Amino acid sequence: MKASEIKGLSRDDLLKREKDAKEELFNLRFQQAAGQLENTARLSTVKKDIARIKTELWAQEIAAEKAKA
Repeated sequence: MKASEIKGLSRDDLLKREKDAKEELFNLRFQQAAGQLENTARLSTVKKDIARIKTELWAQEIAAEKAKA
């Protein structure tokens, strides 16, 4: 998921995608512990996606606070 894709999403969509990504990360970690994970690079990709989503949520929060002031 690219940052440009994330910037156009609403808060609800971002929260849903964050939840989905966290579930995927949990499943990937479980697979890794069981020795079934083939694509280990997917772990870091999902972590980075979560960070991008959280960054955009934070940016939207700051923008909302500035709009109130």
